Amino acid sequence: QVQLVESGGGSVEAGGSLKLSCAASGYTFSRCGMAWHRQAPGKERELVSSITSGGITNYPDSFKGRFTISRDNAKNTLYLQMNSLKTEDTAVYYCAACSRHYVSRGVEYDYWGQGTQVTVSS
Repeated sequence: QVQLVESGGGSVEAGGSLKLSCAASGYTFSRCGMAWHRQAPGKERELVSSITSGGITNYPDSFKGRFTISRDNAKNTLYLQMNSLKTEDTAVYYCAACSRHYVSRGVEYDYWGQGTQVTVSS
């Protein structure tokens, strides 16, 4: 049974930092592309960052420079280091595993965690 358990969320003041973790089990972690997404209240879920099984990272332009995704295959854990946090970064952050790439549908993920809340106050 696949499990993705996020941790590290919480409340922080603007300008602060948080590091999220996603502990994975039930599948071969090292073989899967992984990603972090987030969903703010009243908004659609959006991609924050992704990392391939080989460690190649991708960031949408709005996240470049402040967020860093990484993975530790020995620990079956995905990370997201978030610096210079802004109030607009307030959202539930989700870990996603095992990417599939479709020409017509883009990238989809087989597994999702339950999410961890990040709240940034001014």
